[in-house]
Amino acid sequence: MEFKIGFIGLGIMGKPMAKNLIKAGFKLTVWNRTASKMKELIDMGAEGANSPKEVAEKSNVIITMLTDSPDVEEVILGPSGVIEGVKKGSIVIDMSTISPKVAKKIAKKLAEVGVEMLDAPVTGGEIGAINATLSIMVGGNYETFEKCLPIFQALGKRVTYMGPNGNGQITKLCNQIMCVMNLQGVCEGLILAAKAGLDLNKLLDVLTGGAANSWMLSNLGPKMIKGDMEPGFKIATQQKDLRLVLETAAELNVPLPGTAIVQQMFRVAEAEGLSEKGTQALIKAMEKLAGYKLTKE
Repeated sequence: MEFKIGFIGLGIMGKPMAKNLIKAGFKLTVWNRTASKMKELIDMGAEGANSPKEVAEKSNVIITMLTDSPDVEEVILGPSGVIEGVKKGSIVIDMSTISPKVAKKIAKKLAEVGVEMLDAPVTGGEIGAINATLSIMVGGNYETFEKCLPIFQALGKRVTYMGPNGNGQITKLCNQIMCVMNLQGVCEGLILAAKAGLDLNKLLDVLTGGAANSWMLSNLGPKMIKGDMEPGFKIATQQKDLRLVLETAAELNVPLPGTAIVQQMFRVAEAEGLSEKGTQALIKAMEKLAGYKLTKE
């Protein structure tokens, strides 16, 4: 299958992912609500489109990388959406993090017009998107997954088939539970160390060499110490993911006490005006509770 890829959503994650597809030699048509974000991709050789419908008309694989379930529904199923321009036999790959229930609904609607859908959310943050080292978790038809492997391999280093539609999204929600719980642990450890008078850089050196090491500690710990709160992944987006986690847990009658607490900790950060900052700004919520600054400004 010769891929003509459409890419919709050129934000923090989407733009570097689209760039990596161009670098890998794929033909790309792109669309973004804010048209100016398309320019860099067009300069690299992509073709711009005026609507999701036009993207679908010019592509046989359409990738969406958007913020939330309503955005994906609107772009795929709404007026001038993908479904209005897509050809039978095409494939839609949603790489956003959305509700598993919505992913199944969209897949069903696309199947009615002869189009396969894969839900393929990612983890690895902006760094992973830039370096094409994302972990990608995929739900949908296995043969369709196999067909699309060359696309996934241009975007990430670990690509895993998780089962039918919706399973990719469930996997991502499990990922988010473990990420935020780990991040809360990093914040608590750092604030305790700071108040006890430890050298935080030495602390990181010790802990990243042992059992306490993690992606969160080694990547976001240094940013917390430096006071760098710029986003690789925004608190607002994390809170959207945690909303999806807790909604899904409620549907399945699964208690998630730790996740609920961390969601409230992020709410403290939001109340401090930090929604658009990176998730490492969770340390600011800990500082507020502890009445102590991690680093003196």
